[in-house]
Amino acid sequence: MLKKIALGVLVVVLALLVAAATRPAHFHVERSAHVAAPPEVVFPLINDFHQWSRWSPWEKLDPAMKREYSGAAQGQGAVYDWSGNDDVGVGRMSITDSQLPSRVAITLEFMEPWQATNQAVFGVVPEAGGSKVTWGMDGDNNFMLKAVSMFMNMDEMVGKDFESGLTNLQRVAEAESAQGAAAAPPQ
Repeated sequence: MLKKIALGVLVVVLALLVAAATRPAHFHVERSAHVAAPPEVVFPLINDFHQWSRWSPWEKLDPAMKREYSGAAQGQGAVYDWSGNDDVGVGRMSITDSQLPSRVAITLEFMEPWQATNQAVFGVVPEAGGSKVTWGMDGDNNFMLKAVSMFMNMDEMVGKDFESGLTNLQRVAEAESAQGAAAAPPQ
């Protein structure tokens, strides 16, 4: 009887391992939002890590999070290191490409509580009444992430944070745009 139970458990474990191994090796998460502000207002909020505390969904998860900025002040070469509680972990973002006012590419390195390197891209495109902002992230699934993806959907999990961040970015950019319009001299 004990041998049958052990054999059954072994079969289930092997089935889970095989199922995990067949999961996709790559993931992509992307969300977009309309922002009633021109690209020239939206772009600096993304291109300057010092501005992220105003809109990033992760900035408020740990009020005591340590932040360090290095490299360029903004744009390509800007680096942002963080270290915080279990909700934010330890990591680094580096802007690898910056094309005013339409694109910011970022290498995102997670060091704790897990290790991963992903690529994030923000696109800012003018459209009627403002800008379309798209936030995307691509990464590779190692075996552990493949196993986790059997129980947790990366698109749903990270997508909610992207939606929250885009809503925050929208609020900040639209307020700045309104301030700029109010401060403009009458014509």
